[in-house]
Amino acid sequence: MQLVIANKNYSSWSMRPWVLMRGLGMPFEERKLSFMLGLGAGFRDEMLKISPAARVPVLIDGDVTVWDSLAIAEYLHERFPEHGVWPRALPQRTRARTLCAEMHSGFGALRQHCPMNVEASLPEVGTRVLREQPQVQRDLARIDEMWSEALARSGGPFLFGAFGAVDAYFAPVALRVRTYGLPLSPAAAGYAQRLLAAPGPAAWIADALQEHEFVPEDEPYRAAPRAT
Repeated sequence: MQLVIANKNYSSWSMRPWVLMRGLGMPFEERKLSFMLGLGAGFRDEMLKISPAARVPVLIDGDVTVWDSLAIAEYLHERFPEHGVWPRALPQRTRARTLCAEMHSGFGALRQHCPMNVEASLPEVGTRVLREQPQVQRDLARIDEMWSEALARSGGPFLFGAFGAVDAYFAPVALRVRTYGLPLSPAAAGYAQRLLAAPGPAAWIADALQEHEFVPEDEPYRAAPRAT
């Protein structure tokens, strides 16, 4: 299998299937297209050669091509039923899918005002955003509620006990919490720390810190570093 992704520092959508596959031990080849292509040949033009949606991530498995991170998770569940992409029991599996779907279609304010940036540390921005953007406060409160409730039901250490798709889906949120210093309840904060230390997310973070690419379109709060 080949997984097409973009910059690990910025691409939250790419992160989800990558950390899921890495965390569950699914073999795959990574193919990365840098967002820097937007300054030259064109990221979209390159992606159109791979997927009609022209967006990352894309999973290629032989003659099967799957785009959209949630569709990829479902494909992996069917392809590797023994790996535990979703919880085994139907009630828990349904709830995990529901949480992923809510994340997939919502939380626009958090995405807009706190874009993923692995190597940055912007707690002062987080403080300002929470002060100026009530919808971000509501998004964060809902995430805290989702995480705390799931952890109370499962007993942890992850949302439904073992690491799976729902945790991979929230890994970019945990990174936003870290980058912007966003406050959470003790239970939710502890989960965010455990999640980022899990094998898949930890490997993604290590790779992201080695990229050293500054993409202005993904940096609303910082100026490009001066050439030395």
